[in-house]
Amino acid sequence: MINRFFASALFAIVCGILTTNNCHAQTEGDSQVIQDQQTDSKPARPLTTGPKDAQEKVAPGKIDEDASAEFITTASGLKYRILRKSDKPKPEAGDTVTVHYKGWLSSDQKIFDSSYRRGETISFPLNRVIAGWTEGMQLVGVGGMIELAIPGNLAYGARGAPQAGIPPNAELTFIVELVEIK
Repeated sequence: MINRFFASALFAIVCGILTTNNCHAQTEGDSQVIQDQQTDSKPARPLTTGPKDAQEKVAPGKIDEDASAEFITTASGLKYRILRKSDKPKPEAGDTVTVHYKGWLSSDQKIFDSSYRRGETISFPLNRVIAGWTEGMQLVGVGGMIELAIPGNLAYGARGAPQAGIPPNAELTFIVELVEIK
């Protein structure tokens, strides 16, 4: 079993908590980030909980039967789709959240991090992660699941995250289940 400190440190490396150069701190006034939504013009990807992963200790939860296969694109370029709806509260940028997640490179489906592999949720301040997470997690309520397709400029940009196997300007995809807002 992996201890929480190690899991937090691993998540910090992958999501940029420890590197302020690519952190995106939003103020409360910035929380309305989806003013100019539009449906993504690319064909929809099938509704799944991401690439199959034999290393998962815990499986991702169920997707709603009526979940839309279409992505919505925000003004920033973030693409998302709600896989499981929730009418419970949504976090704000300054909140700490507890989540289960899986992240992979959009280009080749290679998983680079997963709380499902560790079998434990993880908590972190939402304004201390990559910009795509800060923006995207404000779109889903507690108990919900979201898929985020994060362009490179909202992730690690031109420098990438070599220690996690993330190349420069890589688009990242995540599924995230929002467990709790603290």
